[in-house]
Amino acid sequence: MRRLAAGLAAAALGATMVATAASPALADPGLDPDVEGYTSLQFDANPEPAWRGRPITLEGKLSVQCDEDYINGFVSVHNADYCKDSERWHRLGWKRIVILFQPDGSGRWEYVDTIRTSGKGYFSTRVPARTSGTWRAVFEGSRWLAPAEGKDWVKVVGRR
Repeated sequence: MRRLAAGLAAAALGATMVATAASPALADPGLDPDVEGYTSLQFDANPEPAWRGRPITLEGKLSVQCDEDYINGFVSVHNADYCKDSERWHRLGWKRIVILFQPDGSGRWEYVDTIRTSGKGYFSTRVPARTSGTWRAVFEGSRWLAPAEGKDWVKVVGRR
């Protein structure tokens, strides 16, 4: 059903779609329409430890597993059509990543920034070090992609 819906959407937009289904209807009877592509978000906050007031670099990459069906914008990619033969994970470009921070001793996450991955799936931003705590990068998912997140704890040293 997912391939059929993607094909209809692409046809309505006048886009070209490549599908690997053997049936002319592009339907895959064994595919659950609610199943999403498995995503992975690798995340790192550095330097560790950080000096108070100095910048911390938050960086990482967002990927989807190549052997799963997923939608990338209006182009439908099925069963690793777009992935290289040696590639197990394909990086996802132009996706939104939300950056959050939880100071040590606090039970609340503070919103810091929203950034986008580059065309090659990488993201990076710099923020000033205030206090020790956990940094979190969150990909909220989309209709065809599962959510993913990464965390990293950073100790901040120096005077207040």
